[in-house]
Amino acid sequence: MESIDGASGEKLDPIRVAIADDSFLMREALGEVLGRLPAVDLVATCEDGNALLDAVATMSPAVVVTDLRMPPSGDTEGLRVATELRTRSPEVGVIVLSQFAEPRDVLALLAGGASGRGYLLKDRVRTGVDLGMAITTVARGGSVVDPEVVSLLLATPEGPRSALDALTPRERDVLVEMAHGKSNAAIGTSLSLSLRAVETYVGIIFRKLDLRAEEAVSRRVAAVLMYLDESRDR
Repeated sequence: MESIDGASGEKLDPIRVAIADDSFLMREALGEVLGRLPAVDLVATCEDGNALLDAVATMSPAVVVTDLRMPPSGDTEGLRVATELRTRSPEVGVIVLSQFAEPRDVLALLAGGASGRGYLLKDRVRTGVDLGMAITTVARGGSVVDPEVVSLLLATPEGPRSALDALTPRERDVLVEMAHGKSNAAIGTSLSLSLRAVETYVGIIFRKLDLRAEEAVSRRVAAVLMYLDESRDR
């Protein structure tokens, strides 16, 4: 299968994807959904986390779509896979699927960096539209978080949109780079800023978004989630 880049008209190779779920019916459903997407090439179907990690080593997928809860570790197997792939194969994107909206699981998934990471509820992938968009985004190094989970994370008296409006264009540029999972040094390179300047901008962003250092939730992750929530609504 081949896909077309609408901007350039250039033919692109389909995105190689591996899936994992301990439910046979869910694997079949995912396979059917992905089979209808011309931009996706399903290269492996696995029933547990260890098989998925082996498939990554042998089949070289660009993105893996994994159930959150499956063998061998159980409740957080999808997060274990995502963590191991940061070291083993950092170029591989990971989309975790869950039946329930669990903010703590999203925070754990993004704690090591938001780039190339996605979290979707299983109800969101029935038609394939949201899953296809998520695969494309994650393959390009972006991040996707299910809107329902974002709403739970950002359920505060002061809406995030008003806080984000306080950011200057340059501060927003830095936040966008943060959303791509870049370190302060990488942000400096991308935006032609010194490391000290980036650190200053990051501190200002935290202050304007009212993200205090003593809060249990990572300020960097919280800021990225606020940005993703605004981007979803536009």
